[in-house]
Amino acid sequence: LNKIPVSLRMENPGYCTGSFDGLHHPSDDDDDEMVDIAGATLDFSTTEDDPPLSTGGYEEYSSSRAAGMNGNGPTKLVDPLEDPVPGVGTYEDFNTIDWVREKSKDRDRHREITNKSRQSTVALLHSVSDAFSGWLLMLLVGLMSGALAGGIDIAAHWLTDMKGGVCLIGFWFNHEHCCWTSNETTFQERDRCPQWQSWAELITGTSEGAFAYIVNYLMYIFWALLFSFLAVTLVRAFAPYACGSGIPEIKTILSGFIIRGYLGKWTLIIKTITLVLAVSSGLSLGKEGPLVHVACCCANILCHLFTKYRKNEAKRREVLSAAAAVGVSVAFGAPIGGVLFSLEEVSYYFPLKTLWRSFFAALVAAFTLRSINPFGNSRLVLFYVEFHAPWHLVELAPFILLGIFGGLWGALFIRANIAWCRRRKSTRLGHYPVIEVLVVAALTAVLAFPNSYTRMSGAELISELFNDCSLLDSSQLCGYKQPTNTSDTGAGNSLADRPAGKGLYTALWQLALALVFKMLITVITFGMKVPSGLFIPSMAIGAIAGRLLGVGMEQLAYYNHDWFIFKGWCSPGADCITPGLYAMVGAAACLGGVTRMTVSLVVIMFELTGGLEYIVPLMAATMTSKWVADAFGREGIYEAHIRLNGYPFLEPKEEFEHSSLTVDVMRPRRSDPALAVLTQEGMTVGEVEALVESTHYSGFPVVVSKESQRLVGFALRRDLLISIDNARKRQEGIVSASQVVFTEHAPSQAPDAPPPLRLRGIMDLSPFTVTDHTPMDITVDIFRKLGLRQCLVTHNGRLLGIITKKDILKHMAQIANRDPDSILFN
Repeated sequence: LNKIPVSLRMENPGYCTGSFDGLHHPSDDDDDEMVDIAGATLDFSTTEDDPPLSTGGYEEYSSSRAAGMNGNGPTKLVDPLEDPVPGVGTYEDFNTIDWVREKSKDRDRHREITNKSRQSTVALLHSVSDAFSGWLLMLLVGLMSGALAGGIDIAAHWLTDMKGGVCLIGFWFNHEHCCWTSNETTFQERDRCPQWQSWAELITGTSEGAFAYIVNYLMYIFWALLFSFLAVTLVRAFAPYACGSGIPEIKTILSGFIIRGYLGKWTLIIKTITLVLAVSSGLSLGKEGPLVHVACCCANILCHLFTKYRKNEAKRREVLSAAAAVGVSVAFGAPIGGVLFSLEEVSYYFPLKTLWRSFFAALVAAFTLRSINPFGNSRLVLFYVEFHAPWHLVELAPFILLGIFGGLWGALFIRANIAWCRRRKSTRLGHYPVIEVLVVAALTAVLAFPNSYTRMSGAELISELFNDCSLLDSSQLCGYKQPTNTSDTGAGNSLADRPAGKGLYTALWQLALALVFKMLITVITFGMKVPSGLFIPSMAIGAIAGRLLGVGMEQLAYYNHDWFIFKGWCSPGADCITPGLYAMVGAAACLGGVTRMTVSLVVIMFELTGGLEYIVPLMAATMTSKWVADAFGREGIYEAHIRLNGYPFLEPKEEFEHSSLTVDVMRPRRSDPALAVLTQEGMTVGEVEALVESTHYSGFPVVVSKESQRLVGFALRRDLLISIDNARKRQEGIVSASQVVFTEHAPSQAPDAPPPLRLRGIMDLSPFTVTDHTPMDITVDIFRKLGLRQCLVTHNGRLLGIITKKDILKHMAQIANRDPDSILFN
């Protein structure tokens, strides 16, 4: 288990590294821990994430945490068995947690509380409050995330409209709110009112003509550049971890990896502000992925209020799983979809209790968001649709076609985006994050403004494409030739299929251009140094493709009623085909192709639109898109980014098909020096310290003796160092010549010998072991299901070697003909 030096030189886009130089200090007398990552001095204050130690009173040995934790405790005899040493059992940054140890620690704590609760009323109340704390924490996470999401929605809407003009009755009103009270709006031009003025009207006094167009164009580019510059500068200066979508890192953290500061308060503040700026700048990105990161930051910060979660990394990951559900719940107004998203896509360990808590937290968050009413339509969902015509069995063919398109686009996008990110990582491009963001923002603004479908925000575009045309619609997408007599208008409010008019042909051309533009620009936008989600751009691409196909089908049905496929269900004057439904199915197919979600995606889509009767088309398209995309590569975009960044993540969906044995993967190899071990007695403090100093391993097996190599247990490097350091300060007579014993009873010693140091309390007496002939596929399964950090290999009870999570990942990389050194961390 290689321990990484704290000053890591990594070229790693996952950490939003670039040339981040002057980085923020909250205050110089803070207990700051500075970690240098590729020229980026990242600030992990001890208040930021769980401080590694709950109490002071010793000086921590680890170089990364040397700052300001000094204190001299009283000198007394200490046995780690009776008196737990503060800091033992905690983890360093960029290390994997030991799930088994954390779970057993929690069980012991729970057992102790239960036993005490029978003895007194106070203890009983403490037991009840302990049981209730999880639900209370969920309530707080839901309230905080819902409130933040509502604020982000409102601010993003306002700043997006600011690119087009300003409200005269109050600059804080967005376009829609500004024109709400106006009596001078006409039906044809419902978004024109005298209270709202475009920049051209303000500056030149007129909204018509070439000069006015140029002024509006330049102002649009100016605001887009300003917003994107502010976003990337804030990320660079205060919280480099706030960039990207955050879902790949959250998946890694939930699998047991520790990235301190990734879910801290600075990341939360900066991500919330820069998310609004990035979305408003018109870049091709969404806010849904980053909202999952924001919700997880809220959960992590609130965990500090409860000892149960503050001191146990495994318990905290259960809360973070629920927070991921909350993130999707507030992003789309889809609470059930959020719970399923967390279960299917993000979580590593998801017990039934977490399912109930996720459900409750998602409910609270959705309720909070609904109270804030950010969309101003009293509905929770982002794109409410009302389609009047049912779908017909014949339409399954075009729906499956959309699924194939979504799968092909997903596979193509992942390949192109990973190639671009790898290029950013390996060339000079990655050294200039601010210039990169500004160039992409300028390019996006210049190309997007002339086309009204790319000028509007992603959410508005999808909403427009999902819309079903009614008689009174003034949108260009509804530019059909009007029926000569109104008796042709079908039943109720639904319109009969009509021939396409001039307005519709123009709209279709613009949509085709918008499709090409969105496909190209999203590839280079995702992964830049600003918060960027992928849900909305992927859905927009699918919705455009779906709408184009839907209009094509509609015209085909209109002009060819007598074809056998339309006979019997599509008579003249009937409303047969709904183009908006095709847009909805296309959006689901493309999002499924990129992320490989299935169940959660279908649920999110029908919660998002309210289109409950269209579950079967959505399921058909989503499943097809997953099959097609999987044919080109099994990884979704998040798994691909995890691998690109070298995170130690064992993908649960990936099969291990090689027939190797543990003896082929374990260390030491034949050419390596012998395994570094501790003996249960006979070693002195000085020898143990020398062994720890001369190696870089995270832990050491304890054996009976060097000759027998019979295994006794396993001791972690960090626990050894903290315990020895603590004993030197607090226990009289502990010197370098003192014996270190891991046995229950101290061996007999000479009368003048210094007192021994007993360290049995820090040793894991039941380390996981496999034999040298265990097949690797079983070993990989054990690592996945139990969340192990390491496993010892024995032969007839004698210790042979050790396998770590990193060894397994390197072995899997070698089998797949990838560079095994791309796995960066412990």
